[in-house]
Amino acid sequence: MKAILLTREYPPEVYGGAGVHVEYLARELRRRIDLEVRCFGQPRDDAVAFEAWDGLDGASPALKTMSVDLAMAASADGAQVVHSHTWYAIFGGHLAKLLHGIPHVVTTHSLEPMRPWKADQLGAGGYALSSFCERTGVLNADAVVAVSNAMRDDVLRAYPDVDPARVTVIYNGIDTDQYSPDHGTDVLEKHGVRTDVPTVLFVGRITRQKGIVHLLDAAREVQADVQFVFAAGAPDEPEIERATRERAARLRAERDVVWIEEMLPKTEVIQLLTHATVFCVPSIYEPLGIVNLEAMACETAVVASAVGGIPEVVVDGETGLLVPVELGAGGDPVDPNRFASDFAARIDELVADPTRAAEMGKAGRRRAVETFSWGAIADETVALYRSLGA
Repeated sequence: MKAILLTREYPPEVYGGAGVHVEYLARELRRRIDLEVRCFGQPRDDAVAFEAWDGLDGASPALKTMSVDLAMAASADGAQVVHSHTWYAIFGGHLAKLLHGIPHVVTTHSLEPMRPWKADQLGAGGYALSSFCERTGVLNADAVVAVSNAMRDDVLRAYPDVDPARVTVIYNGIDTDQYSPDHGTDVLEKHGVRTDVPTVLFVGRITRQKGIVHLLDAAREVQADVQFVFAAGAPDEPEIERATRERAARLRAERDVVWIEEMLPKTEVIQLLTHATVFCVPSIYEPLGIVNLEAMACETAVVASAVGGIPEVVVDGETGLLVPVELGAGGDPVDPNRFASDFAARIDELVADPTRAAEMGKAGRRRAVETFSWGAIADETVALYRSLGA
């Protein structure tokens, strides 16, 4: 069997959970079938990369994305199945299905109707195009993979015309050989992270979806004497950048804060995760959240919002603590002050009981090893391909 994966992100250009998913899934699929990867960006050794058409310089980023999709579709002949990831590649998968007469599998890592704030990032017209690409691909896919049961529910809610029998849950995974405790301190010393106080850690992009502003609000209410470490990538739009910088400046004036303004390599993230007392995931939208698994695999207790697929990963009271949050029609917390206060209380609860936090960390690693193996996920994916006649 020959399969082609279509993705925006692929090493070395990986910035989010979907890119992590594709990186490890591709590695395991190559051990089982003939696999080729098509991605965005500059040429690389183990994937065919495409860039937007020169004639679209200055055009909407969403329109540029669609030009890459056209090139991806044209290059998919000879495959028995095409498998696309995220709205960026889904239109290419749909066109490949039509052009080459092969099944199209879609993995939904998120859904445009659940992220109305994307209009701030892409512009109203760009968001209309991204929504068109996703809707077209999902409604016409031969199979839809949801990365959690919560994601499956969202697919059927957002796209009620999809036959539920075509929507399969295959979880994200974690490489627990790579993500394992690193008790060295060289990375901590490099970034000025102290080892003599409890550490509360955030690793992620500066987006509304990841909820960093709510954690910054919560941090001001944390009672314990802790060090806050934020390893935060570039903001995806001006408003979230402004809101984050204002809150970060207030917090720095009051508390011990280390701000690492870059997306760190895995080896550095692993050491930060290992030494954190608590790892925080304040997301307001998270179909699963691979970052939770990364922290758990490094034996770190997690405090996370109880949204999307997170409760399917973080077992409340066993591998971490979940923070309920009621979301409004626009996707933001109905009562952000209460959400921040509740989040702060859960952080304080674990910082005050380091033995309990350590026990949760060990339970988290056991769960990551036993339940979220990439090998098992690849086996399920190949079985799905074969069920489609690939």
